[in-house]
Amino acid sequence: MAQPKHQKLRREIIDACLQMNGLGINQGTSGNISARIAGGFLISPSAIPYDRTSPSQIVPVRLDGSYQGDVKPSSEWRMHLDIYAARPEAQAVVHAHPTFCTALSCLRKDIPAFHYMIAAAGGTDIRCADYATFGTQELSDHMLTALRDRTACLLGTHGMICFGANLERAMWLAVEVEALARQYWHACQAGKPHILSAKQMQPVLEAFGFGYADHAG
Repeated sequence: MAQPKHQKLRREIIDACLQMNGLGINQGTSGNISARIAGGFLISPSAIPYDRTSPSQIVPVRLDGSYQGDVKPSSEWRMHLDIYAARPEAQAVVHAHPTFCTALSCLRKDIPAFHYMIAAAGGTDIRCADYATFGTQELSDHMLTALRDRTACLLGTHGMICFGANLERAMWLAVEVEALARQYWHACQAGKPHILSAKQMQPVLEAFGFGYADHAG
């Protein structure tokens, strides 16, 4: 039997899923990872433990939402599809349920510019999207609103999602956003964090390669 296409990328997705759990930014199979291919994307399957996932079980999904094979894609495939459709620069997407991102999302808290590394997500804050049932178009719509001019957001009472130019960059950003969420959480326990001004954030955004005027809102 012929091997499915994109064997190397399929293995990289599995490795990224295992890394996601190994780093402690996800638990079980609650997260999902994808990478863009011509005409669609490859995504981790639904409800299969990452250490039992084979390359053939990584699911190709077309941009019309249809998929190939007998294995179902992650229930959150719509969020991945809508990111790829709306953001041509996105080449990989990581969705996870990190502890501190999820805690802040349950409080519906954005993460403000308490630290300059907030610029890593493209703006002066990391927004929290409104809540909607997992796997629904409504959730995906809320996500796109929160991702306007950003590369990461929290998902209300759910977790976080981010994208990057490749799997490595997307995973780096997922880890960074959880680190920021943890730092912000602890800073709030000690007092009221000082928030950097738009003027202070402008050179940071420029250093990160983002135009301030397009990413400050």
